[in-house]
Amino acid sequence: MLSDSQRVSAANLLWAAERDRAPIDPLISTFPDIDVVDSYEIALLNIRKRIESGETVYGHKVGLSSEVMQKMMGVDEPDYGHLLSSMVYNEGTPIDTAAFCYPRIEVEIGYVLGKTLPGEDCTEEDVLAATDYIVPSIELIDSRIKDWKIGLADTIADNASSAGVILGQGRIAPSQVDIGSISAVLFQGDEEIARGDASAVLGNPTKAVAWLARKVASFGVRLEAGHVILPGSCTRAIDARPGDVFRADFSEIGSVTVEFK
Repeated sequence: MLSDSQRVSAANLLWAAERDRAPIDPLISTFPDIDVVDSYEIALLNIRKRIESGETVYGHKVGLSSEVMQKMMGVDEPDYGHLLSSMVYNEGTPIDTAAFCYPRIEVEIGYVLGKTLPGEDCTEEDVLAATDYIVPSIELIDSRIKDWKIGLADTIADNASSAGVILGQGRIAPSQVDIGSISAVLFQGDEEIARGDASAVLGNPTKAVAWLARKVASFGVRLEAGHVILPGSCTRAIDARPGDVFRADFSEIGSVTVEFK
Protein backbone atom coordinates (compact mmCIF):
# COMPACT_ATOMS: atom_id res chain seq x y z
CA MET A 1 0.00 0.00 0.00
CA LEU A 2 1.17 3.54 -0.77
CA SER A 3 1.39 6.56 1.47
CA ASP A 4 -0.89 9.54 0.85
CA SER A 5 2.01 11.47 -0.65
CA GLN A 6 2.84 8.62 -3.03
CA ARG A 7 -0.79 8.49 -4.16
CA VAL A 8 -0.67 12.22 -4.88
CA SER A 9 2.56 11.76 -6.82
CA ALA A 10 1.05 8.99 -8.93
CA ALA A 11 -2.06 11.07 -9.61
CA ASN A 12 0.11 13.99 -10.68
CA LEU A 13 2.05 11.80 -13.09
CA LEU A 14 -1.17 10.62 -14.75
CA TRP A 15 -2.56 14.16 -14.82
CA ALA A 16 0.54 15.47 -16.60
CA ALA A 17 0.57 12.50 -18.99
CA GLU A 18 -2.99 13.25 -20.11
CA ARG A 19 -2.46 17.02 -20.24
CA ASP A 20 0.76 16.80 -22.26
CA ARG A 21 -0.12 13.69 -24.30
CA ALA A 22 3.08 12.21 -22.91
CA PRO A 23 2.54 8.60 -21.73
CA ILE A 24 4.40 7.39 -18.66
CA ASP A 25 5.91 4.09 -17.55
CA PRO A 26 3.62 1.61 -15.77
CA LEU A 27 2.90 2.74 -12.22
CA ILE A 28 4.11 -0.54 -10.78
CA SER A 29 7.63 0.31 -11.99
CA THR A 30 7.56 3.61 -10.09
CA PHE A 31 5.46 2.50 -7.13
CA PRO A 32 6.16 -1.22 -6.54
CA ASP A 33 3.85 -1.38 -3.49
CA ILE A 34 0.75 -0.06 -5.29
CA ASP A 35 -2.44 -2.09 -4.78
CA VAL A 36 -6.04 -1.91 -6.01
CA VAL A 37 -7.23 0.39 -3.22
CA ASP A 38 -4.35 2.76 -3.95
CA SER A 39 -5.30 2.74 -7.61
CA TYR A 40 -8.93 3.68 -7.04
CA GLU A 41 -7.90 6.45 -4.65
CA ILE A 42 -5.38 7.77 -7.21
CA ALA A 43 -8.12 7.88 -9.85
CA LEU A 44 -10.47 9.69 -7.46
CA LEU A 45 -7.83 12.33 -6.72
CA ASN A 46 -7.82 13.33 -10.37
CA ILE A 47 -11.60 13.07 -10.73
CA ARG A 48 -12.09 15.42 -7.77
CA LYS A 49 -9.55 17.81 -9.28
CA ARG A 50 -11.47 17.91 -12.55
CA ILE A 51 -14.78 18.42 -10.79
CA GLU A 52 -13.30 21.29 -8.79
CA SER A 53 -12.26 22.87 -12.11
CA GLY A 54 -15.86 22.85 -13.32
CA GLU A 55 -16.48 19.47 -14.91
CA THR A 56 -19.48 17.38 -13.89
CA VAL A 57 -20.05 13.63 -13.62
CA TYR A 58 -21.84 12.38 -16.74
CA GLY A 59 -21.77 8.74 -15.70
CA HIS A 60 -19.53 5.76 -15.15
CA LYS A 61 -18.01 2.89 -17.09
CA VAL A 62 -17.19 -0.71 -16.26
CA GLY A 63 -13.94 -2.20 -17.52
CA LEU A 64 -12.57 -5.74 -17.56
CA SER A 65 -16.12 -7.05 -17.84
CA SER A 66 -15.29 -10.04 -20.02
CA GLU A 67 -13.86 -13.32 -18.77
CA VAL A 68 -11.00 -13.05 -21.26
CA MET A 69 -9.90 -9.64 -19.99
CA GLN A 70 -10.18 -10.69 -16.35
CA LYS A 71 -7.99 -13.71 -16.96
CA MET A 72 -5.46 -11.55 -18.80
CA MET A 73 -5.28 -9.18 -15.81
CA GLY A 74 -5.40 -11.97 -13.23
CA VAL A 75 -8.54 -10.69 -11.52
CA ASP A 76 -11.97 -12.07 -10.74
CA GLU A 77 -14.05 -8.89 -10.99
CA PRO A 78 -14.30 -5.84 -13.26
CA ASP A 79 -13.01 -2.34 -12.56
CA TYR A 80 -14.63 1.05 -13.09
CA GLY A 81 -14.03 4.65 -14.09
CA HIS A 82 -15.86 7.98 -14.26
CA LEU A 83 -17.31 9.63 -17.37
CA LEU A 84 -17.13 13.42 -17.16
CA SER A 85 -18.89 16.18 -19.06
CA SER A 86 -15.74 16.95 -21.07
CA MET A 87 -15.72 13.37 -22.35
CA VAL A 88 -19.05 13.52 -24.19
CA TYR A 89 -18.87 13.63 -28.01
CA ASN A 90 -21.64 14.03 -30.58
CA GLU A 91 -22.28 11.96 -33.66
CA GLY A 92 -21.36 13.91 -36.78
CA THR A 93 -18.57 15.89 -35.12
CA PRO A 94 -15.12 14.45 -35.94
CA ILE A 95 -12.93 13.71 -32.93
CA ASP A 96 -9.31 14.87 -33.03
CA THR A 97 -7.00 11.89 -32.44
CA ALA A 98 -4.20 14.31 -31.51
CA ALA A 99 -6.04 14.97 -28.25
CA PHE A 100 -5.23 11.45 -27.05
CA CYS A 101 -2.27 9.18 -26.53
CA TYR A 102 -3.46 5.87 -28.02
CA PRO A 103 -7.19 6.19 -28.80
CA ARG A 104 -9.31 3.08 -29.24
CA ILE A 105 -13.04 2.42 -29.45
CA GLU A 106 -15.30 -0.17 -27.85
CA VAL A 107 -18.91 -1.03 -28.66
CA GLU A 108 -21.30 -0.93 -25.71
CA ILE A 109 -24.93 -0.74 -24.64
CA GLY A 110 -25.47 2.43 -22.61
CA TYR A 111 -27.88 2.54 -19.66
CA VAL A 112 -29.46 5.93 -18.95
CA LEU A 113 -30.74 6.08 -15.38
CA GLY A 114 -34.04 7.68 -14.49
CA LYS A 115 -33.59 7.00 -10.79
CA THR A 116 -30.59 6.84 -8.47
CA LEU A 117 -29.52 3.25 -7.81
CA PRO A 118 -29.14 1.80 -4.33
CA GLY A 119 -25.60 1.10 -3.19
CA GLU A 120 -24.34 -2.02 -1.44
CA ASP A 121 -27.53 -4.03 -1.99
CA CYS A 122 -28.19 -3.12 -5.63
CA THR A 123 -29.65 -5.95 -7.71
CA GLU A 124 -30.21 -6.46 -11.43
CA GLU A 125 -33.91 -5.88 -10.81
CA ASP A 126 -33.06 -2.50 -9.25
CA VAL A 127 -31.05 -1.59 -12.35
CA LEU A 128 -33.85 -2.47 -14.76
CA ALA A 129 -36.41 -0.57 -12.67
CA ALA A 130 -34.20 2.53 -12.50
CA THR A 131 -33.16 2.60 -16.18
CA ASP A 132 -35.18 4.96 -18.38
CA TYR A 133 -33.79 3.45 -21.56
CA ILE A 134 -30.80 1.76 -23.14
CA VAL A 135 -28.94 3.34 -26.04
CA PRO A 136 -26.37 2.29 -28.67
CA SER A 137 -22.99 3.69 -27.68
CA ILE A 138 -19.31 3.73 -28.51
CA GLU A 139 -16.79 4.25 -25.75
CA LEU A 140 -13.54 6.01 -26.52
CA ILE A 141 -10.71 4.62 -24.43
CA ASP A 142 -7.13 5.76 -24.07
CA SER A 143 -4.12 4.89 -21.95
CA ARG A 144 -1.76 7.35 -20.38
CA ILE A 145 0.64 4.41 -19.92
CA LYS A 146 3.24 3.85 -22.65
CA ASP A 147 2.14 1.54 -25.47
CA TRP A 148 -0.93 0.27 -23.57
CA LYS A 149 1.41 -1.91 -21.48
CA ILE A 150 -0.94 -1.81 -18.52
CA GLY A 151 -1.43 -3.89 -15.44
CA LEU A 152 -4.48 -3.78 -13.20
CA ALA A 153 -3.12 -0.94 -11.07
CA ASP A 154 -2.43 1.14 -14.16
CA THR A 155 -5.85 0.91 -15.74
CA ILE A 156 -7.72 1.53 -12.46
CA ALA A 157 -5.57 4.52 -11.50
CA ASP A 158 -5.93 5.84 -15.05
CA ASN A 159 -9.73 6.11 -14.61
CA ALA A 160 -10.20 2.67 -16.19
CA SER A 161 -8.65 4.03 -19.40
CA SER A 162 -11.70 6.25 -19.95
CA ALA A 163 -11.57 8.96 -22.62
CA GLY A 164 -15.05 9.55 -24.05
CA VAL A 165 -18.51 8.37 -25.01
CA ILE A 166 -20.68 8.76 -28.10
CA LEU A 167 -24.40 7.92 -27.92
CA GLY A 168 -26.61 7.00 -30.85
CA GLN A 169 -30.19 8.14 -31.36
CA GLY A 170 -31.91 4.83 -30.53
CA ARG A 171 -33.89 4.60 -27.30
CA ILE A 172 -35.69 1.58 -25.90
CA ALA A 173 -36.98 0.72 -22.44
CA PRO A 174 -35.39 -2.34 -20.78
CA SER A 175 -38.83 -3.93 -20.46
CA GLN A 176 -39.18 -4.00 -24.25
CA VAL A 177 -36.11 -6.07 -25.04
CA ASP A 178 -34.03 -9.01 -23.82
CA ILE A 179 -30.84 -7.05 -23.22
CA GLY A 180 -28.67 -10.14 -22.89
CA SER A 181 -29.60 -11.26 -26.41
CA ILE A 182 -28.66 -8.00 -28.16
CA SER A 183 -25.87 -8.35 -30.72
CA ALA A 184 -23.64 -5.72 -32.30
CA VAL A 185 -21.66 -5.44 -35.52
CA LEU A 186 -18.90 -2.86 -35.96
CA PHE A 187 -18.07 -1.44 -39.39
CA GLN A 188 -15.07 0.62 -40.47
CA GLY A 189 -16.38 2.37 -43.53
CA ASP A 190 -18.33 -0.36 -45.30
CA GLU A 191 -16.20 -3.22 -43.96
CA GLU A 192 -17.28 -5.33 -41.02
CA ILE A 193 -14.38 -5.54 -38.58
CA ALA A 194 -15.90 -6.97 -35.38
CA ARG A 195 -19.06 -8.39 -33.94
CA GLY A 196 -20.19 -9.56 -30.53
CA ASP A 197 -23.05 -10.14 -28.15
CA ALA A 198 -24.17 -8.35 -25.01
CA SER A 199 -23.83 -11.67 -23.20
CA ALA A 200 -20.03 -11.20 -23.41
CA VAL A 201 -20.44 -8.69 -20.59
CA LEU A 202 -20.68 -10.91 -17.47
CA GLY A 203 -23.41 -12.92 -19.19
CA ASN A 204 -25.69 -9.87 -19.25
CA PRO A 205 -24.63 -6.20 -19.06
CA THR A 206 -27.31 -5.46 -16.45
CA LYS A 207 -25.28 -7.61 -14.08
CA ALA A 208 -22.28 -5.33 -14.66
CA VAL A 209 -24.32 -2.22 -13.80
CA ALA A 210 -25.53 -3.79 -10.55
CA TRP A 211 -21.95 -4.78 -9.68
CA LEU A 212 -20.85 -1.22 -10.36
CA ALA A 213 -23.49 0.28 -8.07
CA ARG A 214 -22.32 -1.97 -5.24
CA LYS A 215 -18.62 -1.36 -5.93
CA VAL A 216 -18.69 2.44 -6.06
CA ALA A 217 -20.70 2.59 -2.84
CA SER A 218 -17.57 1.48 -0.98
CA PHE A 219 -15.88 4.68 -2.21
CA GLY A 220 -18.80 6.93 -1.30
CA VAL A 221 -20.00 7.19 -4.92
CA ARG A 222 -23.58 6.67 -6.21
CA LEU A 223 -24.96 5.99 -9.67
CA GLU A 224 -27.43 8.85 -9.91
CA ALA A 225 -30.53 9.69 -11.94
CA GLY A 226 -29.44 11.08 -15.30
CA HIS A 227 -26.12 9.23 -15.35
CA VAL A 228 -25.06 7.19 -18.37
CA ILE A 229 -23.57 3.82 -17.45
CA LEU A 230 -21.38 1.84 -19.85
CA PRO A 231 -21.26 -1.78 -18.67
CA GLY A 232 -18.49 -3.13 -20.88
CA SER A 233 -17.72 -3.87 -24.50
CA CYS A 234 -19.50 -6.32 -26.79
CA THR A 235 -16.45 -6.48 -29.06
CA ARG A 236 -12.67 -6.22 -28.94
CA ALA A 237 -11.11 -2.75 -28.76
CA ILE A 238 -10.17 -1.16 -32.10
CA ASP A 239 -7.45 1.45 -32.70
CA ALA A 240 -8.74 4.83 -33.93
CA ARG A 241 -6.72 6.80 -36.48
CA PRO A 242 -7.25 10.04 -38.41
CA GLY A 243 -9.82 9.54 -41.17
CA ASP A 244 -11.44 6.48 -39.58
CA VAL A 245 -15.24 6.30 -39.59
CA PHE A 246 -16.87 3.60 -37.47
CA ARG A 247 -20.51 2.52 -37.23
CA ALA A 248 -21.84 0.08 -34.64
CA ASP A 249 -25.17 -1.55 -35.53
CA PHE A 250 -27.09 -3.09 -32.65
CA SER A 251 -30.00 -5.48 -32.95
CA GLU A 252 -33.13 -3.97 -31.40
CA ILE A 253 -31.74 -0.52 -30.52
CA GLY A 254 -30.23 1.05 -33.65
CA SER A 255 -26.76 2.35 -34.46
CA VAL A 256 -24.08 4.86 -33.47
CA THR A 257 -21.36 6.42 -35.63
CA VAL A 258 -18.05 8.07 -34.79
CA GLU A 259 -15.53 9.80 -37.04
CA PHE A 260 -11.90 10.72 -36.33
CA LYS A 261 -9.68 13.41 -37.77
